[in-house]
Amino acid sequence: MKPTKTVTKKAYAKVNIFLKIAGKRDSYHELVSRFVRVKNLYDTISIVPGNEKNAFNLEGDFGCELEKNTIYKAFVELRKYCPKIDAFFRVYTVKVEKNIPEFAGLGGGSSDAAAFLLIANDLFDLYYPKDKLARIGAKIGADVPFFIYEYDSANVTGIGEIVEEFKEEALEFEVITPKIECNTGKIFSTFREQFYKEISEAQSKNLLSMNSTDVLQTMSIEQANDLYESAAYNEPTLKEFAKEGWFFSGSGSSFFKVK
Repeated sequence: MKPTKTVTKKAYAKVNIFLKIAGKRDSYHELVSRFVRVKNLYDTISIVPGNEKNAFNLEGDFGCELEKNTIYKAFVELRKYCPKIDAFFRVYTVKVEKNIPEFAGLGGGSSDAAAFLLIANDLFDLYYPKDKLARIGAKIGADVPFFIYEYDSANVTGIGEIVEEFKEEALEFEVITPKIECNTGKIFSTFREQFYKEISEAQSKNLLSMNSTDVLQTMSIEQANDLYESAAYNEPTLKEFAKEGWFFSGSGSSFFKVK
């Protein structure tokens, strides 16, 4: 274990350029999606000396208790592979400067967990390849593998575990997050009951080959994100934000457009 002062890392938000459902796997949905990092929106994760609790200490403006926090879940999962981190985090504290809205379809919690795993991988000289870190991350949340790989743009399929870099020109986004709580479970449930559709293999292949700019120029908000109609059905006020040129990320409630 390296001696350290304060170590920091940015945990970037993401948007889904498109999010299509390709099928079902047990209780999960198989996705066909393009994840793109939002470079101007990020949390900052810091590992700082000092901890009066003599137990894992996480400081930040979170809307959930410690046991449900993705960073804590990442710590618990990594501890199975690297027991020495337990003693380390009795004397160091994890501090998070939260800028990414929670429960907003921007992947903030998943990005935070990934950043923690990446910091720990360096801090404890684990030398885990990103494929292994991504497998660990997948146990924490479906979006975590994307953030582990640190790609600017990637095609994400399966239930989130298949991440393939997509080379394209970097995009800048404007993001708005209405103060509307979208319940992901309820949105998927409504989608299954009232809006269910599956993208074909041929359609998937075509969409995954398109540049993000072309996708956004040729698809409507409803066409780009299979979950939008379900989300708007559950939260009708979302429709007020679905103006021309704006798209819906994840299961919401955030909207984005290219600057």
